[in-house]
Amino acid sequence: MVFAKAQPNGREIAPAVVVEFLKKTMPFNELDEESILHLAASCRVDFFPKGVRLLTAGESELPWLYLIQRGGVKTFLTDDGGAVSLKDYRGEGACIGALGIIHGTHANLNVETVEDTFCFLLPRAVFLELIEKQPGVAQYYLKSFTEKIVHTAYSELRHHRMASRANEDLYLFTVTAGDIIKGAPHKIGAYATIQEAAKEMSLQRVGSLLIHEQADPERIIGIVTDRDLRTKVVAAGCSHGESVTGIMSSPVKSVPAQSICFDVLLQMMATGIHHLAVERGGKVVGVITSHDIMLLQGHSPYYLFKEIVAQQEIAGLYPLARKIPEVVRNLIREGGKAGNITRMISILNDHILERLLSLLEQELGPPPVRYCWLLMGSEGRREQTFKTDQDNAIIYADPEDAEQRAKVEAYFSEFARRAIDHLVACGYPLCPGEMMASNPQWRQPLSVWRDYFQGWISSPDPQALLNASIFFDFRAGYGDSTLADELRLNLQRLTRESELYLLHMARDSMNCRAPLSFFKNIIVEKNGAHQNKLDIKTQGLQPFVTFARVLSLKYAIRETGTLARLQALADGGQISQELWAAAASAYEMQMQQRLIHQLRQLEEGVTPDNHIDPATLSELDKRMLRDSFAVIDRLHSFLATIFPVA
Repeated sequence: MVFAKAQPNGREIAPAVVVEFLKKTMPFNELDEESILHLAASCRVDFFPKGVRLLTAGESELPWLYLIQRGGVKTFLTDDGGAVSLKDYRGEGACIGALGIIHGTHANLNVETVEDTFCFLLPRAVFLELIEKQPGVAQYYLKSFTEKIVHTAYSELRHHRMASRANEDLYLFTVTAGDIIKGAPHKIGAYATIQEAAKEMSLQRVGSLLIHEQADPERIIGIVTDRDLRTKVVAAGCSHGESVTGIMSSPVKSVPAQSICFDVLLQMMATGIHHLAVERGGKVVGVITSHDIMLLQGHSPYYLFKEIVAQQEIAGLYPLARKIPEVVRNLIREGGKAGNITRMISILNDHILERLLSLLEQELGPPPVRYCWLLMGSEGRREQTFKTDQDNAIIYADPEDAEQRAKVEAYFSEFARRAIDHLVACGYPLCPGEMMASNPQWRQPLSVWRDYFQGWISSPDPQALLNASIFFDFRAGYGDSTLADELRLNLQRLTRESELYLLHMARDSMNCRAPLSFFKNIIVEKNGAHQNKLDIKTQGLQPFVTFARVLSLKYAIRETGTLARLQALADGGQISQELWAAAASAYEMQMQQRLIHQLRQLEEGVTPDNHIDPATLSELDKRMLRDSFAVIDRLHSFLATIFPVA
């Protein structure tokens, strides 16, 4: 282990560089120009190579606040036996040492660089002066890194009272929201002023308050957070004497107390809401925050999520996208179900795409017409794994005339070309079949897409069925989702009017037989590059995907994911609860095997694929695979009752 010098001197740096950094970094971006210039003039810069120990918990003094300008670090605690816990990663815009400086202590955590890292160094005295003059800055850091949490955790580690690592690994998937809420919720009446609410939050040292009706403390009507105080009061110049109801968010989003924390985390990341009320028996019993969940698990995906949404440059998304496999790797090791894992991959990929395309719009200027970036195939179904090619397209509003059409085609041609190149740089490979927005065929107005779908349904030849298997699982990825909604409604109308087309799809689905011999042995490839291996995607998972697709088209189900479609079919009574349970379990079991197989390949430095060697599986895994494949025949028998083959 290499240790950095205890008190780095750093090098002088042009203040303008620091000003640009501070203006896009919380909480400095809310300071006035004079304060930012003063801080910038006080900063120095230093470089720390990968693998350097910056701070040691309980030993290192803190003459500087470290602001990460480029690179990244990991922070962790170590118990008496050398076991590491509470590990997390901090990247560009994050800080090191704030809590220790505020409370006058040594470093609370061990900090090591995980890549070559540049830090701006803000002198301790300057930082203390800042928080004395700007209480909001102190509140920001205290909220993010509370003294109570750090010292309690450290004490537990030193006395060996923490659960074993094997149990810790499952925290995110076993602990419920109700398990981790801390005491009764903090509330204030609806007629309180903003200033009174701010004082109460400061007194209680909390980041949010629930707002209740004045006459009924049990009736919650809203929530106000420290972010509301910053953005709706300080930044907007709102009077502190106004009612807190003017800045609260209402209604309050909530989760049941029995919700597992992983599902709560997914909801927070999908909605961007970081404070959720926890309900038990119809009553709000507490508030859970993203910070609460991150403390459960060192490799929390939320850290990466925050880095993605805060990124200001497209190139900055490249390394962030390549961190997603590491997050997924840890979730698999920690016992996550396949359905949860693929949902997490999709959410992170979606945020990469959304940030990339929004920044690209800033580069090229606003589009000449409304448009929507479509995600298709496994992306459209939210079933991505470690091996995910691009499957995307663009649908846009029909141009009004030839002049506008020329502008539209020129804009989206360049837009798609750059977007696809950036996605490749992020680690998403090109589609071998060129099912991408960079292909002019898949970059068309709504009217053309309607014609495509009409043509495929009218003449269901093999190519049309192949196109349908990719495109009919589409969903909106970015842009005006109403265009995707219109296309979905059009697809539903066309399929209602064409039972013959659904019959062709069903027959095509039933042609994909279960990979089991007469004696129920797993059928593998006899020769070629994948001899003695099974393509679990094509032979195992695909029959479940096509079964769910055919029935979702028949019954106008809007869901695109296989598990979500199966659930909707069961809820609607189109399939039995028993068949749904068998199909969902079989599908998820195979997806789990696929993820584990690809994870092993990544760890061996091999490009992940879908070809599993049954000989490498345990007898239990092979039996479970055989049982899951047997469900395929049940799906085909069910389809045959609706779409007779003869």
